[in-house]
Amino acid sequence: MTTAGFKRLAYALAALILLGAGILFGGNYLISSDGVRAQALNELRAVTGLDPVLRGPTTVSLFPSGRVSFADVILGGADRPALTAERLTVRLRFFPLLAGRVEIADVALDRPTIAIDIDAAGNSNWDALIDVLARSQKPGAKPLSAFSEMRINGGTVVLHDAAHKLAEMLEDVQLSLAWPSISKSFGVTGHVVWHGEPLDTSFTLADFPAALAGARSGVKLRIAGAPIRGAFEGAISLKPTVKIDGTLAADSTSLRSVLFWLGQKPLPGGGFGRFSIKAQTNVVGSTIGLTGVNLELDGNRAEGVLTFATDGRRTLQGTLATDSLDLSPYISTVKLLTANQHEWSNGPIALDGLNGMDVDLRLSAASVLVADAKIGHTAIGANLRAGQLVVTIGEAQAYGGVIKGSMTLADVSAGVDVKSQLQFTDVDLQSALSQLFGLRRIEGKGNMALVAEGTGASVLAVTRTLNGSAMLTGENGAIVGLNVEQLLRRLERRPLSASGEFRTGRTLFDKMIVTLKIEQGTAKVESMTITGPAVKIALAGSAAIPTRDLDLTGTATLVTASRPGAQPFALPFIVQGSWDDPIMLPDAEALIRRSGAAAPLLNAVRDRTARDSVRDVLEKLTGSPLAPAAAPPPASAIPAAEQSTAPAQKAE
Repeated sequence: MTTAGFKRLAYALAALILLGAGILFGGNYLISSDGVRAQALNELRAVTGLDPVLRGPTTVSLFPSGRVSFADVILGGADRPALTAERLTVRLRFFPLLAGRVEIADVALDRPTIAIDIDAAGNSNWDALIDVLARSQKPGAKPLSAFSEMRINGGTVVLHDAAHKLAEMLEDVQLSLAWPSISKSFGVTGHVVWHGEPLDTSFTLADFPAALAGARSGVKLRIAGAPIRGAFEGAISLKPTVKIDGTLAADSTSLRSVLFWLGQKPLPGGGFGRFSIKAQTNVVGSTIGLTGVNLELDGNRAEGVLTFATDGRRTLQGTLATDSLDLSPYISTVKLLTANQHEWSNGPIALDGLNGMDVDLRLSAASVLVADAKIGHTAIGANLRAGQLVVTIGEAQAYGGVIKGSMTLADVSAGVDVKSQLQFTDVDLQSALSQLFGLRRIEGKGNMALVAEGTGASVLAVTRTLNGSAMLTGENGAIVGLNVEQLLRRLERRPLSASGEFRTGRTLFDKMIVTLKIEQGTAKVESMTITGPAVKIALAGSAAIPTRDLDLTGTATLVTASRPGAQPFALPFIVQGSWDDPIMLPDAEALIRRSGAAAPLLNAVRDRTARDSVRDVLEKLTGSPLAPAAAPPPASAIPAAEQSTAPAQKAE
């Protein structure tokens, strides 16, 4: 094309532009503003199926672009309005306006309040819009002259579902809705604030007409914010019931923070930090099923299936399996003992998180780490219902043996109610007793059984109300920190010997049997016998669990006599003090009686006239004869002031 041709084309385009501008500029005078206003309202009514109610002024502008602005608008009935907005602005299509027709290109809502109200029967105040859209998408139906985009600026969305007792609010809503005026898809992008946290969101329906009809349609959802990031891609259908299936993925730096953000109370204790999940999701009605679950929580990874039901009370059920499970984060805040490890913790026990939902989980792990304890293959179940948590140990390979039983925690007005039924079979007694009860004095393999229950606001308070029973049997072990045989041998030779340190070494035993009955925090010894290759020990008495004190009496007997034909040496004793570091004291009277030199002394204490016996005992103890007593002086030699005391001195 020549230069002259280009010029002619440019002149033609300029003329068209000037003509259009002239028409629009003159449209302010030639086209009725009231007519544009009325047609715009009719378009809104036709597209939404809702009657607009105008409570403020209307502004119509046709140049430089067609625009109608309505102030203080209500859509829907006055009793259940679907939408109220400070301003609703519609932008008009350019070419239809040139022909004198009003067609809406897009809609902008400033600071609207969108109310979604669902009654107990499932009817919504948005049903009219849904019906209009559904009819327009049917084959042969007259298509709506729908706008292509709706923008929401600074809005609020209020959801009230009476059927499911649900009330939620989205604030600072900044969304752009891609209305399906041309394609079949429907999309929403932007951000909202939910529970005080901003979230970037996007939502897409691949087949909007099918979705309106309740048929299957592809769906995509993305959310991203500080609490959580999540994505879902799959399909949705609404008839005959809601069905959703697809792939779900979500992650968060803190699951505990997410639960708080969602208005839930997490389980007490520590943990519930970094979290991620990926699963195939199937939703039918109010039940969410997750299969092929890959779950990570606090560094623990597990696979399995989960089901979450919201019909009535919320319930989580599932089965998970993992190679290794570290429970240390969850018990890190659980303090049974004080910092010095000598007293029970008096800190309050809070179980508020037990009332949020019902849980029924089964978990198997090849290895479990609990603080310093390493446990082998473990199968446990956790059942939480109405504020009561029951942990059932099907089998746990721990302390070189097997643990079975159950533990129950219940949130009660007095604090916490604790019940336990545990059986330890063929376990290492030193590691088990040390980690569970703080007892570090017994070695060997054995069995334990514990049945106990108590109530209180702290660990210390629970120990004061404990009731139950306990049984321990041990074999081929030792009592650490005390050599009973050495002590008996020395006292047999020298009953009054005070030298030597006996709180060292070990006392071997072949068999140990302990049976306890626990009543109100006091463990009463019903029977306790220790049989070893060198000594036999029998004890009775009690242990105060709250103060961790022992008050026992017993008899230690050598298995073999030191001389042929003699009886094996037996010594009564007492055990008192803290069970962390008890003190064993021999019976002093028995030692004095056994001592050939000191036995008469015991009788002399009871008979003050046995002066010769006392003298004989002292000579034997000292190994040298005592000087003979001097004869008392005559009365005439005693000063008068002292004569009154002379008879008493003579009597001594």
